[in-house]
This record gives sequence, C-alpha cells and structure tokens, in this order.
Amino acid sequence: MFTAAASSSVGRWRTAFLSLRDEISTTPPPPVPLLLEDLLFSQSHSLISAVSHLPLHELTSDCLFLLDLVSKADGPDWIPVSRHTCQLIHDVCARLLFQLNSSSWPLLLHSFASVLEFLLRQPMPSSPYSAAYFSRIEPVIQCFETLRRLAPMHPENIHLVKFLVRVVPLLHQDLVLSYGFSNQDPSPTLLVEKKLPQQNRLWDSMALAFDMFGRAFSLSESLFPTDVSQCTLEVLRKVMDVLASKGQLVEDRFMWSFYSCLLGCVHEVLTNIKCPVSDHVLSFIASLRMFFCFGLTGPPQLSVSDVVHNDKHLNVKLSPLISGVSKNAKNTPYRPPHLRKRDDLNTRQPVSSSWRRLSAHDSGSSDVISSDSDFSDSDGSVPDSYFAQSSKVRIAAIVCIQDLCQADSKSFTTQWVTLFPTSDVLKPRKFEATLMTCLLFDPHLKVRIASASALATMMDGPSSIFLQVAEYKESTKYGSFMPLSNSLGLILMQLHTGILHLIHSDNHGRLLIQLFKILLLLISSTPYSRMPGELLPKVIMSLHARINEGFPFKNDKTGLLVAAIGCLSAAFSTFPPQMKVHNMLLDETSAGFNGCEWNSGVLSTLFRFAEQFSDASTCIEALQVLRAVALNYPTLVPAYWERVSILVYKLLQSAVVEDSPTTWKSSVRESVGYNGDKVLTAAIKVLDGCLRAISGFKGTEDLQYDRLMDTPFTSDCIRSIRISSAPSYGFDNTQEPIFQAGCDQWSEAIRKHIVLVLHHGSAVVRSTTVTCFAGITSSIFSAFNKQEKDFITSSIITAALHDKTPSVRSAACRAIGVISCFPETSLSAEIYEKFILAVEANTRDSLTSVRITASWALANLCDALRYRVDDRSFEGLKTTSQVVDALIECALRLTEDGDKVKSNAVRALGSISKYVKLRCMTSIKSVDQDVLPFPHQQSSNSHHLSCAVDTRWLERTVQAFLSCVTTGNVKVYLISRSNRWLRLDVNMWVSKFVQVQWNVCHALSNLFSNETVKLQDMDWAPSVFSILLLLLRDASNFKIRIQAASALAVPATPLAYGRSFPDVVKGVEHTLQSLHSDRETTAANFKYKRSLENQLTSTMLHLLSLVSSCHFEALSEFLIRKASFLEEWLRGLCVTLKEEDNVSGSSGTSTSGGKQKKELISRAIRSLARSLRAGHSSEMAQKLQELDSNVN
Repeated sequence: MFTAAASSSVGRWRTAFLSLRDEISTTPPPPVPLLLEDLLFSQSHSLISAVSHLPLHELTSDCLFLLDLVSKADGPDWIPVSRHTCQLIHDVCARLLFQLNSSSWPLLLHSFASVLEFLLRQPMPSSPYSAAYFSRIEPVIQCFETLRRLAPMHPENIHLVKFLVRVVPLLHQDLVLSYGFSNQDPSPTLLVEKKLPQQNRLWDSMALAFDMFGRAFSLSESLFPTDVSQCTLEVLRKVMDVLASKGQLVEDRFMWSFYSCLLGCVHEVLTNIKCPVSDHVLSFIASLRMFFCFGLTGPPQLSVSDVVHNDKHLNVKLSPLISGVSKNAKNTPYRPPHLRKRDDLNTRQPVSSSWRRLSAHDSGSSDVISSDSDFSDSDGSVPDSYFAQSSKVRIAAIVCIQDLCQADSKSFTTQWVTLFPTSDVLKPRKFEATLMTCLLFDPHLKVRIASASALATMMDGPSSIFLQVAEYKESTKYGSFMPLSNSLGLILMQLHTGILHLIHSDNHGRLLIQLFKILLLLISSTPYSRMPGELLPKVIMSLHARINEGFPFKNDKTGLLVAAIGCLSAAFSTFPPQMKVHNMLLDETSAGFNGCEWNSGVLSTLFRFAEQFSDASTCIEALQVLRAVALNYPTLVPAYWERVSILVYKLLQSAVVEDSPTTWKSSVRESVGYNGDKVLTAAIKVLDGCLRAISGFKGTEDLQYDRLMDTPFTSDCIRSIRISSAPSYGFDNTQEPIFQAGCDQWSEAIRKHIVLVLHHGSAVVRSTTVTCFAGITSSIFSAFNKQEKDFITSSIITAALHDKTPSVRSAACRAIGVISCFPETSLSAEIYEKFILAVEANTRDSLTSVRITASWALANLCDALRYRVDDRSFEGLKTTSQVVDALIECALRLTEDGDKVKSNAVRALGSISKYVKLRCMTSIKSVDQDVLPFPHQQSSNSHHLSCAVDTRWLERTVQAFLSCVTTGNVKVYLISRSNRWLRLDVNMWVSKFVQVQWNVCHALSNLFSNETVKLQDMDWAPSVFSILLLLLRDASNFKIRIQAASALAVPATPLAYGRSFPDVVKGVEHTLQSLHSDRETTAANFKYKRSLENQLTSTMLHLLSLVSSCHFEALSEFLIRKASFLEEWLRGLCVTLKEEDNVSGSSGTSTSGGKQKKELISRAIRSLARSLRAGHSSEMAQKLQELDSNVN
C-alpha cells in the first residue's frame, strides 16, 4: 500500500502530466518551454520520488510523450528545456527502466537523436573546460547512459546503431577542440578539472557511445545492412583521424576508458561486418600504429587521488577482447611470491623512458604474467596500475590490426612497409614503433603474444602469394625510391632476424609456440631463391641449436619440440632446393657415421628423435623432416640409406610388438587410431621417399611422351611439370659418390620392410605401403627377378580387388597406373588384362576419390596400348577384342561422371582413338584377320591395334568428346539422317573444369593422328573443327587455347580438313591477329601467353603451307583481304629469326631448330605466294617471293 508521501508524489506526477496534455491541446497553446518549466522542471525532485510508485506503462507513456514534445524544439528558449528533459529521463531510468516494445524503442531513439541534434548544433564554447561546455556535454552523457541501460532489453541493435551513427558525427568538432586542449600542458587547467565531475567530460560521453557501438555489433544475431556498416566505419575512421592528427596520443586519466572503448568498438565492427573496408585500411593503420608505444614513456604527472578516482556513475564495460580487466583503478599486475620477495630485497627502479631496457632478453625474468588474473591484485603502486592499463590499450590496438588483416587481406598487404621494419630490427624504436617493436621490446607478455598472433595472421593466407615477388638487395644500392619487391625482401630479412633472435632468447612457452608458428609461415612464404644464399642455412642451424638446447618447462617441452621440428620440415621442403643447404648436408654426410659432424649435425639429431618410438609426436615430426630431406635433396640419400633402413626396420618391429595378433588379421580398423599406426605410417613414408630418391623417380613415365606438335616454335616453350611426390633433382655435384640405380635398395625394402606391413591391420598403414609401389621406375622394375615382379603385381592386384578399405584400393590403382606405363618388355599380356579388370572394378566404386584414381589408371592403361602394338605376346590371345572393348565401354561410361573422373576418361578415349585401327566393314570378319595386331606395313610409319569391336565406338567417342565440352551436364547427340550428320550447335559450351576441355583437345589431336580415320569422310568432322575453333577463340584459359591450336595443326593435308579447311584458316588467323590486342590477360594466363603465340605461329605456318594445294574460292578471297597482315606477320618472323641467328652466331652455337624454322617459314611463304598469284594478286605475291629469298 502507498504511504501518504507516496500517494502525494504520485498525485503530483499525474497532475503535472495531465495538465501538460490539457494545456498543449488548447488553442492557442501557451509557450511550451514556460509550460514545461512551470509544470515539471520546477518540481522535478518531487516528481522523481514518485517513479517507483507509478505503473510501468504509465511512466513509460508519460516520458515518451515528454521526449517527443521536446524533440520538436526550435529556438533558444528550448535549450534549458532540452537539458532538463535529458536530466529527468536519466534520473527516471536510474530508478526504473521503461517498458518499451519493438515500436516504442525506435521512437525513443529518434526523439533522443532530435534533442541531441538541437543541443549540439548550438554554438560551441571556446574552452572545453568551461562551465558552458559542461552544460553542453552533460545532456549527451545523460542520454547515452540512459540508452546503455535500456539497450540490453532490445535485440534490435540496428536502431541503436543508426542512432549512434546519427549523433556521434555531431561531436566531431568537440573532439577536435578537446583533443587540441588535451595535447597542451595540463597544469593550467588542472584546478578547473578537479572542480568538474569526471563523468561530464567529452571523453566519457564518447566512451559510452563506442561501448554501445561495440555491444550492438557483438550481440547482433544478423548482419547489418551494408549502408549502416559503411556509415559506422566512416564514423570510426573520422574519430581515429582526430587521434592521428596531432602525431602523438594524449596520455591522461580521462583517455584510458575512451581508448579502450574506441578500440573495442573497432574490433567488434571489423569482426562482425561483411562490407568492404579497403577504403579505410590506410587511415586505420596510421592511427593504430600510434598505440604501439602508448604508456611506455612513464605515467602522467597526476596525483594519486586522480588515478584511483572511482566513478560510480560511469560504469563503462571495457572491450571483451582484453582479458583480466581491472574493476578497481588501484589494481596492479599480479606478481608471484618469489618476485614480491625480490622486490622487498631490491628497491624498485622507476620505469625508464628508454626502450633499450625493455629487451626481449629479459622476458624470462620480468614477464611472468600467465593467466587472465594478471591484473587482479590491488597491492601495486600508481605506476604499476598505469602500465597495466596502458598495456590493455596496446593489446586492443594490435588486435584491431589483426582484424583489419582478416577483413581485407588484399588491401592490407600494401601496408607491410608501414608495419614492419626494413632495417635494424633489433634496435628499439621509440617513435616509429612497428609490430616487431612490440614483439621484441614490450615489457608486458600479453602485448607480445598479441603482436605474435597479429603477425601470424598477416603471414597467413594471400600474403604467402604476395611475398613471392620479394627480392633482397642491399639497401645502400637504392636512392630515394625502392621498389616494392626489394622492400619486401628487406622486411623478410628483418623478420627472420627478429624471430630467430626471440626463439633463442625467450623461454616463455605461450610466446614460443606463437613464434614457431610465425617462423613456419615465414619459411613457407619466403622465396629463398631470391634471398641471400646463407639465409635458409641460418634458419636451419638456428632451429637445430634451439632444439639441442631444449626447453626448460616440462609441460611445454613436447609441444615446443614438435613445433621446432615442424619448422625444420618446412625449411627442408622449400622449393627450389638451396645449394648451400645441400652443401651443408653433404658436409655432414661426408663425415660418415663416426665423424664428429655426423654425430652433432642436423641429420643425426633427426635420427635421434625419430628413434624415440615412445614419444610419438616428436618421432612422427622427425620422420616427416627426414622425408622432406629425401625428396628435396635426393642425391644425398645413398649416403645415409643404411641408417634409414635400420631406423625403419626398428620402428616396424616396435609397432609389430605392440600390435595384437587379432588386429593383424583384421581387414578393417580405424584410420589412425593408435599412435603406433601414426609412427608406422610416417616411417613408411620416409622409406618411400628414400626409395624414390635413389631410383630416380620423376613421376609417371608417359609425361614426356607424345608431345603434340613439338615443332621448333613450340619446343622452347614446353613447361616442365613438377610432380609433388617426385624428388627434386636440381644439383649435379661431381664430388658426390656415383651410385647405381636403387635396385638393391628396393629389393632390401621389399624383403625387409614391406612384407612386414603389407597386410597390417591398419588401413592407413596398408595404403601407405601400397603407395610405395607407385614410386617404382621402369628401369628398377625391369631389373627385378621374376619372383619380385610377381610379388609386386600380385600385391597391388589383390589390394585393388579384395581390400575392403577404399583408400587401399585407391593406392593400388595408383600403383597400377604407374606400372602400366612401363615399356612392353616389362609386362605380359596376362598381367595387363588383370590390371584392366582391377581398375575397371574400382571405376564402379561409390566413393569419388576411388573413381578418380581408378580413372587415372585407366587412362594410363589405354595410353599403354602403344606398347601392345608390337607385343608378340598378344598374338593368338583371343580375348584382345574383349579387352579393348572393355576399355572403351568403361571410358565412355566414365564420361558421364564428375569433372575429375571425366577428364581421365576423355584422356583414355583419346589414347584408344590413336592406337586402335578403324575398320569400315559391313560385317565382322574372323578373329584371325581382325583381332590380331597388324604387322609392320611399309606404306605407313605408324602402327595401330585392330579389334573386332562395335563399329559405332568412334561415333560414340566423338559424341562423348563434344558432350564433355558443353555446359553442365547437357548431352550432345550427333544424329545421322540419310547418311548426313546434323551439325552441332556450339553456341552454348564451356565445362567449368579446365582439365576436361584440355583433355578433349588432346584427345581430338590423337584422333586426328590416327591415319585409319578418314576425317574428310566423317560427317561429324565439321562439328569437331567448330568446337576447336570456338575453344581457340573464346576459352578463358590459355592452356586450353594452346591445345586447341595444337589439335588444329595435326591433319597433314587439306583433304583431311575437308570442307572445314577455309573455316580453320580464318579462325586461326583471326585469333592470331587479335591476340596482341587482347588486354584482358589474367595473371594466371600471362605466363602462358608466349607459348600460345608460338603455338599459333606453328599452326598458322602449317595451314599456310597447305593453302596452295586446295581451291576454295572463299578461302582465296579471304587470303587476298588478309594479305597485308600476313605479309607483315611473316616479315616479322623473318626479322626475329635473323636476330636469333645473330645471337647464336656470336655465341658460336647453332641449332637445327633455326634451320627447321627457316624451312617452315619458307614453305608457308611460297605456298601463300602461289595461292595469291592464282587469285590474281601478283603484286603481293612478288613481295612474298622477295621475302622468301631473304629467308634463304
């Protein structure tokens, strides 16, 4: 029940607001400011006492009515009324929160924004410390505090964000004025400040605003619209610009909360928005860099009472990104008892302004902060509290740098020169701090860890590609301008220096883990081939020294050791391999097992850790490094093969002892369920890598075979193919011992190691073991005895057909694909057919990964048909027809699978199209005539395998080729009507998978090279030439265009092109003419542009050499129209050829390629001249004849 006083106060409230509503509705209404003053503000204290006794809905309705009335303010009489209204609403909400719904909440925000806009548009006082300025800012703080109380009840944060975006820019001039005064000597205004309550300062109001900003973005369940996000970024950027405008941050007690809330807001906004930030990156970084040194020059000259002042009214929540925020300003960093005792014995020295004392070398003793309670004690001094607070601000700024990098890594890369030093990284920088400055010299561990985390983020992602342009040169070689590539080279050198220094000098586990992560990314991103040659050996030796030194803390020892060895793995895996690293390892291995270098070198250390089977994580990491050494520096493997063999055998025996007999016999087990399986897998991979290195494995042996159109113009542009599983044979050192191909080592591995684990219970171990067979070379395989060959082939066939684990079957198919490429002397027809059966079975597997590998093996088997042409073991084998038929049917079926499978299927059909003889017959003849391979025929230089298969296979194959090029899953049907083929409509094409289109072009080249296929008689030929011309003209990928141009040059006579010959000439000429005007060349295509030009040159010369042998009126007219261009183009080729001759003549070298080029050009010129003369263009023909005489 209400007391008499309560009833009286409630009555006064209701009377006041009823009277207000009545007076407002009269005509004419009285002056509202006077009315409000008389009815409300003159008795505001008694009205406030009624708040807790009023019904919530009534209270809310009256206050919204008042606020809406005042929001229409206009004129100077409304200024005090607006201020009193903000005060009244603030006091009401301090006692009881309004009852707002989804419609009244936006109305409240709109009314508040209108009131503040009216007040802040009034003339601004000249001094931010005057009473007038106090009156200006006080309503802003009251409004913000009110909204901060109400905001948690309303999840529609977008309305609050729009309010802040509307109001905060109105305070911009106040910020500029106040910040200018703050940068001045504070002593003249110190007394004035003490007379003013702290919460009425501008910085407190801004802290409230940005605190609400950050909360709104962190709690939002959905993304804000792009326009709201962009406006928010603009507001934040302008505030940050104000801070950067003075060149130095203001450090006083009023700024701590403001800086923390501002940076926390920037963090939340950058983390939770998805709009572009590229326009703001430069400005944000310029401002954030200023915080790297914040608070490191010593505390401001303030009294203790100022520092420990606890504002009960301004309860601003600091950013959640800073852990361990103090709730009392007197709190100081936590200091363990042993350091407190040390402090009692030694007088604490004041913090020096010099950065030099804040070295990373002292971090082990001075930085003992290890938990989120680091700043939770309250037994410290004022300087301790100041440095604790300032460190949180530095952390917040560094986290914002990290957020910027994650929000727009591409734009961020342009700021590397700003954030990293290009020289003297180990020298402290007081006024030009970088992230490395914070990492090396900041006295607080959490700041250094935050710096390391930001640096790791910057090194990850697109930066690894961006850094590939880096190139190191001495900085003294540059004038006032330094190219970006060289700036990046200097930065990478300084990063290596700084990180390696810290790894050696710091012992804190949390920081070291971050440092090893940075070093791992740094090694992976650095182009060491363009850096000083001693840099990578320095990294390896530094890591080796740190590993041998060990880590003092037992809890972190294993994790740090694994991280350090992981960095060694990255260092030895860098491509291309480095000569100085090779020499360093050569010196170690040359000393032998008993030499001092061997016992103390990197390899010796790796073998020592790899032998520790009980410590699985360290053992596995060391094994991975040994594998990287074997693959990147393969010529050194023979020197330590014996030790590898002993190590692997020891690990295999240890694993066998741990594995139970029942487990050995089981066919399926968890992938890597035991540490022993993981060690075993890593050991087998080392064995595999060493065997590949010793035997000279370079990938499947068909990669260099069948280079289409390997003409003098294209042979110098063939790009080498790097196989990731193949060793890098990059060095030729005559001082190294000459060793035979590794047949003995392979035999030892099969007899001693592989037999132990080939039927292991773990599927991963089995698949890794079977993968070893995919590293055999043909020379090794042919040197095996029959028993070893049978063991290998039967093992992979059995695994492919009968193992229940898909990964094992996939590995077996890969091995089949490799071995099937071996020459005809290695495999019998029976083994070949068993391979086909095993692969075909796996092409029906439900898992895509298995079908991809099986289809790849199928393509290799089809390509191996070239070995079967002259293989007499196939003679008399009546199943040959069924074998080839099975290959065709399987490949055609796979063309309807996914793109990766489809690509291999097309390659398989291309090989079949090249080597299988086409028989145009009305009936199938006897097996003796048609199944057996054709003997050598004097009339042909090529050989084909003839099979009595379905005569429609070629039509179905061409249909599959064209379907694979068209968009999506659309099938193309070539329909024959009255022996006339309907022409393909190729307006809609393009499979998104580049390899499919490339393989289609390659397959058509194979088909064209089959002399038994009479293209001129095929009604589908025009469609095939049309699709090739379309790919040549419109394909976005240059590799596809190169292969299409190559395929168009395969037919040897105009007759083979049929009626498509004029179209082919026109299409190639058009592409050649437009190539130089194509300005849309992407970075990925740029490296192939020269190859495309050379292939087009070769194809065009081939076509021109044929034009005189045919008589197409349309073609003759076209050549006459294009005669000028062709003459100029041919003349340019002659000039280039002469320049090449001059170069080769001056160097004393001459090649047959130059003569072949002259012959091709001369043949094309003579043919074109004859064609033009027949077309009555004698003048141009005469020019061409003169040009031909100059060529010869």
